[in-house]
Amino acid sequence: MKDFDHLMTVWQGQPKKEHLQVDEVLKQAKKDIRSITSKLYWAIVTMIATLAGAFILMFFMAFKSPATTIGIFIIVITIAMYLYLIVRHYHILNKHDLTQNPIDYLDSLKEYQKTRTKTVGWFYYIYILLLSAGLGLYFIEILENASVAFKIVTYGFTFIWFMFTTFYLKPRMFKNEEEKLNLMIDRLERLQGQFD
Repeated sequence: MKDFDHLMTVWQGQPKKEHLQVDEVLKQAKKDIRSITSKLYWAIVTMIATLAGAFILMFFMAFKSPATTIGIFIIVITIAMYLYLIVRHYHILNKHDLTQNPIDYLDSLKEYQKTRTKTVGWFYYIYILLLSAGLGLYFIEILENASVAFKIVTYGFTFIWFMFTTFYLKPRMFKNEEEKLNLMIDRLERLQGQFD
């Protein structure tokens, strides 16, 4: 009997699962999604402006070296690929309304998280390599008459910037977004579990 009483107190002492409020979870999920889609929206606007600027530079500037034009073309292709990727991610997040069909919405969030994790990893490095190659070719003619010191500073600063974004900014940005998505998915799954 003593063991049963001890077992009963241990069982009753277990923390109770928090019962989620539907309105609060949905409000927070909408807020988090709005934050992510807003960032994606402004990234799309920025990429379109950058793409337009690169097109104008490529078609309306007269360059002596074909390497410069090839460099700008590589940059344009790279930006267009990145633009396609973020438009696709934006579309996935805006495809379903959370209040209409939460199960479809949860599935679309999981799809977004899976594709984002998969593509961000390998694509980012391809993106950086192509941008570096494009800028390297572009700088050949642009820095042709510059001093050696200025060339070293320009190439060095560009290299340091790419290293900084690759190994410092990228992991922090994507980790933050990943944590938000994990928390949102966890809340929605727990909420769904309450009604099953």
